[in-house]
Amino acid sequence: MAQIIVLGGTGYAGRHIVAEAVSRGHGVVAISRSAPSDPVAGAAYVQGSALEPETLASAFAGADAVVSALSPRGDMTDRALEALANVIGLLDGTETRLGVVGGAGGSLVAPGGPRLFDQDFPEEYKHEAQVGIDSLALLEQTDGGLDWFFIHPAEVFGPWAEGERTGNYRDGGDVLVRDADGKSFISGADFAVAVVDEIEQGNHHRDRFTVGY
Repeated sequence: MAQIIVLGGTGYAGRHIVAEAVSRGHGVVAISRSAPSDPVAGAAYVQGSALEPETLASAFAGADAVVSALSPRGDMTDRALEALANVIGLLDGTETRLGVVGGAGGSLVAPGGPRLFDQDFPEEYKHEAQVGIDSLALLEQTDGGLDWFFIHPAEVFGPWAEGERTGNYRDGGDVLVRDADGKSFISGADFAVAVVDEIEQGNHHRDRFTVGY
């Protein structure tokens, strides 16, 4: 059983990750700035912010993995990278793995590129996509003292397209995963399956990967 911390554990991706990890018997602490409106039974909840790293140090102590599922929205719109830098600073040089939930925009559409972001990407989602791209760059700039993984969901991913838990997904490496009809989709629950699988199996070290059906 692993001890897993989920930052942004009350958000869409975060809550699914919390639920999946609890269902597998892991110890889970969800950290968010607000109290959960729909807490997952079996998870512990702590109010805190990655913008105040001194409040997170004790929570991180002894953790096997920290997953950042923070979204660059609201008052975090322009501070998500600052928050991630704080988390990196706390975990660098420790044995705790860091997983970061990104967006689909940084995924490649074919081996070698280009990125989805560079293919007529919707203007209204560009800021969030750029934050994801910059977050990956921030991780890649770290030295070997931090064991991290970065996971891109499929193109269609969010509460507007919830889907179901099937327990299945495909790992596309750095290329966006599409099905036989060209659709790129993954449910929130199966995205969480991929995240917790990575924590348990450790298939990607200091690397990114995409998931979809």
